[in-house]
Amino acid sequence: MEELIRRARAGDGSAFVELIESQKGTMYKVARSYLHNDADAADAISETVLTCFEKLDTLRQPQYFRTWLTRILIRKCQDILREQRRSVPLEEVIPVGCTEPGHARVEFLDLLDRLDEKYRTVLLLYYGEGFTVREIAKAMDLKVETVKTRLKRARAGFKLAYEAE
Repeated sequence: MEELIRRARAGDGSAFVELIESQKGTMYKVARSYLHNDADAADAISETVLTCFEKLDTLRQPQYFRTWLTRILIRKCQDILREQRRSVPLEEVIPVGCTEPGHARVEFLDLLDRLDEKYRTVLLLYYGEGFTVREIAKAMDLKVETVKTRLKRARAGFKLAYEAE
């Protein structure tokens, strides 16, 4: 990855594309954990990619590219959420008793969405993306102990939501 970053900094566009491609799954999952629809997630991701392209030379330690990218994405998601608070939200209706394929995934995402944003994000980063507690702390500007506490509460909250179903 460090070689790709070096090449991207030198102006190699294909190296930058390769870097972003390697992280697109993680970016989508993080963006979806903050934002509840694909269009907003896509907006956050595209803004993140643009910012990363423009600011790649400010990355001090290439081994932390993934953490740096995630931190930028989280800030972009928070900006979108801030903008949405200023407007009237539209409620999405999910049909009850849906038997379509993928319904279990919808139910899982619904349970995940019931958690507070701060818990949902650490849960997704830890279990979904394989981030360590230290990486999550760095990406979210939190203390390691705070991340551990949020993980514990997130697990408990998810369990309660699941058992209530």
